[in-house]
Amino acid sequence: MDVNIEFAGGADIPAMAALLQELFAREADFQPDLAKQCAGLRLILDQPERGRLFVLRAEGRVIGMANALTLVSTAEGAPVLLLEDLILAAEWRGRGLGRRLVEHICAWAAAQGMTRVTLLTGHDNHAAQAFYAAAGFRPSAMRVMRRALG
Repeated sequence: MDVNIEFAGGADIPAMAALLQELFAREADFQPDLAKQCAGLRLILDQPERGRLFVLRAEGRVIGMANALTLVSTAEGAPVLLLEDLILAAEWRGRGLGRRLVEHICAWAAAQGMTRVTLLTGHDNHAAQAFYAAAGFRPSAMRVMRRALG
């Protein structure tokens, strides 16, 4: 079966939002909210300079996704990437497709002149940490802190 990696389009929002519902239901810091997820996806699609949405597609159906946000690092003196929201539909996991998606996004980021990819995982999500370690990611000495506004 052919699985393709593509930039997402507006017609992909419902499928991506459904995947995000599953992802955020498992994360302690977030609550699934379909309207918010759709709004966030639309913001990225409408402003590609902020980042790009990638989808894994099989038989015309979205089976996975990732969110690649562009930032500027003063430490690097260059653009860098924040990788978020990587998820595959449950029945497609364990086939190397997540790794393929990560490698595709890292190659795309390098081709855009980005010098680093950063991501966050849950501190107790050992499976995700092992997955990213196998893909070449290393722990950072930085600690994530967050402040809600509004």
